[in-house]
Amino acid sequence: MNISLRQYMQAIWKKSLLVKVLSLSSFLFPLSSAVVLAQSPAELRALEAELDSLSARIEKLEDQSEVEILQRTYGYYVDKSLWYSLHDLWTEDGTLEIGGRGVFLGKDRVFEYMNVGLGPVGPARGILVDHQQFQNITTVHDDGTAEVRGIAFVMSIGGWGHNYYEDDFVKEDGVWKMKTLHGPFNMYSGYGIGWVDNLITNTWPAKFPPPPDLPPTIIYLAYPSYYVEPFHYPNPVTGEPMPPFDPAAGGEAFGRVK
Repeated sequence: MNISLRQYMQAIWKKSLLVKVLSLSSFLFPLSSAVVLAQSPAELRALEAELDSLSARIEKLEDQSEVEILQRTYGYYVDKSLWYSLHDLWTEDGTLEIGGRGVFLGKDRVFEYMNVGLGPVGPARGILVDHQQFQNITTVHDDGTAEVRGIAFVMSIGGWGHNYYEDDFVKEDGVWKMKTLHGPFNMYSGYGIGWVDNLITNTWPAKFPPPPDLPPTIIYLAYPSYYVEPFHYPNPVTGEPMPPFDPAAGGEAFGRVK
């Protein structure tokens, strides 16, 4: 049986979601019995509120799975130069910023960045652009937006790469779409010697066509220097936000443009 990549990814994450939903069943079964035993309007209102809370939790789990599918699908589409399919992942006014190339505005410019800058549509002999994504942390907000932080290890004909993602998503008419892809480099190097000696400290707007619509939002150098992309989520134990990056502590970062 032939299935699409999206169907395959959905099957994996629906299985993961099922495990999460089943973990809520210990709450649902007692509630179903409690509904039968409830005697007063106050008791019924309390049960209704608890059921609404559980419903919201399940919906958030579904949203989290769909956003994670979207983020990972982006990587698979890049792997095989599926630029038309990748283009469809974005909102009309979405943006893309990778490395130091600058900001590309709108889904059509995202397509142009890929199709002109990285090569024509479709896999080809001698072309390798594999993006292996790891350690994604997804935060779904109540206002129909979500954020993902992750890392990618890139193996391409251009060399080795390691970058971060701090991406934004929005739910439009019930469908999650990519709003902002921000992918600063941590390390990039050629194959010949490796990332210890043969380093590319970053890309820049004029490194290859097409030109960006806006300059980079952050100026930094990759390894052996470093830049710490701000975490969108707080410390999970203390609840405290990540402290602002301090250029005086080292590295070549001068702060995000406001």
